[in-house]
Amino acid sequence: MPATPAWPPRSTPRLFVETPLAEGGQVRVEGGQAHYLLSVLRLKAGDPVKLFDDATGEWLGVASAVGKRDLILDVTAHLRDREPPPDLWLCVAPIKKGRIDWVAEKACELGVARLIPVLTRRTVIERINGQRLRAHMIEAAEQCDRTALPELADPVKLDALLRDWPGNRTLFFADETGGTPAAETMAAHKGPAAILIGPEGGFADAEREAIRALPQAVGIGLGPRILRAETAAAAAVSVWMSVAGDW
Repeated sequence: MPATPAWPPRSTPRLFVETPLAEGGQVRVEGGQAHYLLSVLRLKAGDPVKLFDDATGEWLGVASAVGKRDLILDVTAHLRDREPPPDLWLCVAPIKKGRIDWVAEKACELGVARLIPVLTRRTVIERINGQRLRAHMIEAAEQCDRTALPELADPVKLDALLRDWPGNRTLFFADETGGTPAAETMAAHKGPAAILIGPEGGFADAEREAIRALPQAVGIGLGPRILRAETAAAAAVSVWMSVAGDW
């Protein structure tokens, strides 16, 4: 006897929606999302779509009314709860367009709970397009099966970040002048954490001194090679996730 196909199929598209989801509800899909489902995937009435809202987890939606430019999805079943993200923040100096988008995307893929743009003396750009960064994180979550999105904080100046830093959260900062290997240092400091990555050109001397003066700050080294800012962010997050047991 042939095996019963899995339902919904693994190929079922996933969609983030701002609308709170509940069994028996309906979701109207319009705009770019509708274009993708209707014109690219050729979705038809009765086809499934996985939905998540960053609050209640993942749900099964079934297309019940399909138009030319929009469609209605009936929410029929709760598939799984929202995942609990590891308690890690990523604080990163904004870099050039395209590269900061990549950082936001990878922060979501790797499981970061909060992304904080930090303005430093050598920050290349100071105006952050939060909507674009969030869109990149949503796309990453849709593709990578995540049910939780990183919180995107407002940009903050480095001195304000340090002044208001919570007392129970370790701040690992990538110190280009050298530091204890990241894995060794992170293994010795369990609990809530954050990673601070500086701008292209690194922190100014006065900024590095201010960071080191913070009791919760711990310098880390990321190996013998010079890393670009976005590479350092992904590398440091990966090491923390491995040490924390998330991988």
